[in-house]
Amino acid sequence: MLTKDQLLKPISLHRKDAVVITTMGVVRPWGNYSQSELDFASADSAMGHAADLALGIALAQPRRKVICLNGDGSMLMTLGTLVTIIHSGARNLILFVIQNDTYEITGNQPVPGASLTDYVTLARGAGFTKAHSFSRAEEYSACLPELLCEEGPVFISVRVGPGFEKPLSRGENEKVMYLRPSLAESAHRLRQVLSA
Repeated sequence: MLTKDQLLKPISLHRKDAVVITTMGVVRPWGNYSQSELDFASADSAMGHAADLALGIALAQPRRKVICLNGDGSMLMTLGTLVTIIHSGARNLILFVIQNDTYEITGNQPVPGASLTDYVTLARGAGFTKAHSFSRAEEYSACLPELLCEEGPVFISVRVGPGFEKPLSRGENEKVMYLRPSLAESAHRLRQVLSA
């Protein structure tokens, strides 16, 4: 089982100019590793739609990698997105499912069926031919650079220990830079960067 640092640091080192969409329990920790204008926190509205947003960006920006750091609870809420990703033909999307078995930022309630769910099997059943699972930091960090360069869509499930992130907020008091602007401002800024 990895720590969040073991999960996120290698991504930050190898992401190049990829857009990174974060949600739930990794939003603040990601801010410790990246201050990029290509980071977007998708954590303000309906839970479970970070992967949908990432797919939309991937389709709109086919020459740029898009990395989605999705939660396991979020993924379970929108399993149809896996089929939609395959059907879309997006080749530049890398979808992570961070499996900590809890809804962390709402109080660490257990994700139903977490211990029974095999996310790689779900991804393969939806049509992903590149679906990987990691629970050891050494193997993950060794494989990640190559996985981030693969033509997508790529699915990566990573076992991560539960954390203790509090509910997310936005505003000037937020320590993480990309949580200071409003959601609308953040979306506008990302659009400007991608249009430049």
